[in-house]
Amino acid sequence: MEYEVIIGMEVHAQLLTESKMFCSCSADYADAPPNTHVCPVCLALPGALPVINKAAVEATILAGLALHSDIAETAVFARKNYHYPDLPKGYQISQYELPLCLHGHVDIQDDNGQPKRIRIERAHLEEDTGKLVHMGDHSLVDLNRAGVPLLEIVTEADIRSATEAYNYLTKLRTLLRYAGVSTADMEKGAMRCEANISVRPVGQKEFGTKVEVKNLNSFRAVRNAIDYEVKRHIQVLESGGQIKQVTMGWNEAAGHTFVQRSKEEANDYRYFPEPDLPPLQVSQAWIDEIAQRLPELPDAKAERFAAQYRLQPADVMFLTSEQDIANWYEAAVALYPQPKTVAAWFTGELIGIAREKGVTFKEGNVTPAGLVSILQLIDTGKINRNTGKAVLAEMFANGESAERIVVNHGWAQVSDDAALAGIIERLLAHHPGEVAKYRGGKKGLMGWFMGQVMRETQGKANPDVVRKLLQETLERGA
Repeated sequence: MEYEVIIGMEVHAQLLTESKMFCSCSADYADAPPNTHVCPVCLALPGALPVINKAAVEATILAGLALHSDIAETAVFARKNYHYPDLPKGYQISQYELPLCLHGHVDIQDDNGQPKRIRIERAHLEEDTGKLVHMGDHSLVDLNRAGVPLLEIVTEADIRSATEAYNYLTKLRTLLRYAGVSTADMEKGAMRCEANISVRPVGQKEFGTKVEVKNLNSFRAVRNAIDYEVKRHIQVLESGGQIKQVTMGWNEAAGHTFVQRSKEEANDYRYFPEPDLPPLQVSQAWIDEIAQRLPELPDAKAERFAAQYRLQPADVMFLTSEQDIANWYEAAVALYPQPKTVAAWFTGELIGIAREKGVTFKEGNVTPAGLVSILQLIDTGKINRNTGKAVLAEMFANGESAERIVVNHGWAQVSDDAALAGIIERLLAHHPGEVAKYRGGKKGLMGWFMGQVMRETQGKANPDVVRKLLQETLERGA
């Protein structure tokens, strides 16, 4: 039997605010000693009352606009009750019936590279939990993270494969970063996701029983966990079994899922409006003011790059994948208005050096003006392209100017006709056999002669001058 895969995603993204969601404690907990960014509010001490973080609300509205969502006029915070050691209150302040953002969408590519729209059911604001560190039979609790603003984004069940889930998450990460509301770094826990997975026979209208796989912390884990669960579902159904609605974890090392607990329903959380917080009123004027902060989003930027710079689709996709990349590229093009050349050097050479060193291009020392200075040296004939690559690598490592690097290493290009003619004459005199073959019609040897001259000059010869002189000398004796 042929089956159809049905997937919905729930993503939690930490918002970039200075303080926590309901208190003034610092939200920057990454390097802090355990339980030092805490106060009576996030420790849930008697009598401590929460206060809504305006910056977190505005970040949520900004994210909602980036997701093409409707922004609610009234949003209500609710208590979501469950008892874990990482929640001192015994409940999480979240939003349930009246969230801030509804009915958005994210446009992706499906398995065949065709456009597809993933609908967003809701995006709501809540607080994060603390962190549990498990040590054998004991668990240690660090509450520095408890109360950090968290944006939860829930899709409709529109995703049909692990590849589509991957494409959705990468696009969502790009949107959140463009909006400036989250780092969306999965490896550092700033973005976490759960996948709700089911399968059904092709042609069946009703959804199959879904299983939730929680806290997937990398794009690779998402893809692998979904593939594994889909195969498991089909094997169970084909053998006559039934899928149980449970919450699963993912064991990355072993490459399989495992049962964590039975799946909770909404009524298990006993949601009710938070009595210590008033309903949140959002005026259209406030929404309009926040909308002014929204930058050009990736889809619009990609459309503009393709039309304005005439780039290949793969280059457009890469150059608009991160706002920092797009800004860097446009700054370089403003200084050197040859967009295709800049794109080739940036995506090929600069990014290649960064990947080889295992860092991002921003961790190198190459500015847009630095790259342009290399391209200008090539254009004026002071260095050739191969030397330009070497200069770029040096600049990436130490940040020196292109001119200083060329002088310090003696890499200036040799373009003097007399000097190169002498080298060519000696070369041809030492290889009479190859010369005879070339003059006998084996013109493909020109590349070999070029290589010999470049090796003799340690790559510093001007290849255009070398080619011209070689042709003149070889044809003269033909």
